[in-house]
Order: sequence, then C-alpha cells, then structure tokens
Amino acid sequence: MSFLNQLKTQAQAVRQQQGAQQSSLDVRVAQTEAACNTVAAYLADLAQQLNVIAPPGPAFTLDGKTPWPAMKLVDFRYDLRKKRLRTLDVVDYIGLGWRAVPQDGPPVKGAVSVNFPPDLERVESRLTLGRLRHERLEQRHPDTHKLLAIRFEYQTELLGSVRVTPDHDQAVLDFRISNASGFDVLTTQWPAAQIDHALLDELARLLVAQSSHFARSR
Repeated sequence: MSFLNQLKTQAQAVRQQQGAQQSSLDVRVAQTEAACNTVAAYLADLAQQLNVIAPPGPAFTLDGKTPWPAMKLVDFRYDLRKKRLRTLDVVDYIGLGWRAVPQDGPPVKGAVSVNFPPDLERVESRLTLGRLRHERLEQRHPDTHKLLAIRFEYQTELLGSVRVTPDHDQAVLDFRISNASGFDVLTTQWPAAQIDHALLDELARLLVAQSSHFARSR
C-alpha cells in the first residue's frame, strides 16, 4: 500500500470516529431538549396552580433567633430563555420565581442586631440571598463611639426561585433552588434521561414544604 493510501485509510478512520462522536452528541442534545420541554411545561403549569393556592412558606429567620411571622408564597412567575448552540436554538435556562410574604396582612418591619463576625456574615448573606429591602445601622457607645453592634432593619418579604440550567453536551440539568426551606440554596444535578413527572412532583413537594426526595442522591 502506498503512503498516500495509508493516509487515506487513516483519514477515513478519523471521519468515522468524528461521525460517531457527532451522532452521539446529537442524541444527547435532543435528549436534553426533551427534558427541558418536560420541565418547562411542568413549571409553567405549577406556577398557575400555586398562584391560586398560595401555599404556606417555610420558617424564616435572619439570625437564627428572631422568627418571622407565618409566611405564604405568592406571585409565582415562570420564565424560559433560549440560546444558540452551534447551529441550533436550545434552552439556555428555565426559571420559576415567587415572593414570600406574611400570611396575614402586608410585610412588616423587623430588626436584628449582630456584633460578632460570623453572625454578621450570616445575616448579610441571607439579606442578599432573599434580596430583602433593608437598612444597615451602626450602634456605637455614646461616649467612646466604639462600635457595639450592627443593626439591620428590614421588611418581611423575600424572593425565592428555581433555576434550571441544561448542559446539552453532557445531557444533564442543573437545579438551583433558593429559599425554598428557609434562607438557603440547594443545588443538585439530574441526568436528562431521568427527568419525568414523578421527579418533578418531588420538586413541587419541596417548594410547598412537604417531604421530598428531590435533592437526594440520584
């Protein structure tokens, strides 16, 4: 066999390998898009139902000591955005957002004071996570002006969300859930092939403070 023919054989093997890789990639992209469609339809429907129900929210506290009033979840909003992946229009992310407000009456003013760095970091992190409207006030000794504590005054209203971000090349969906069981962030990942209504029912249970297996190891 001539050297040129050897190169032709080698090139043909590379083409076959590339074709197989592309075919496998196309399958993963299609599988991920199908999973995204399942999630999108479920969350759009879920938002409508929860807006009617206004389910009770979890127990909230900024400092672990000062409880908020009993809360409910309202104003559920569904969102979906697209992006370009090579030659295809695919899902960029799927979102579900809501507000947590007092069960009785409008949001009320609350306040906490902290004077140790770990507590301060925890409270500031939770204020940011819930996107709370608040004021930060320094409490100082009247004579020495030494800083005694930081006082945060806030409104008892916060935002929660679910954000689903697909990785089409790996055929997985990443879930980021904020403030569904208090001031917290839960992250988990599920293969596109395992996304179905039974799994999404577990997500819905998590959002309405019922026992859920959604975040357990797959």
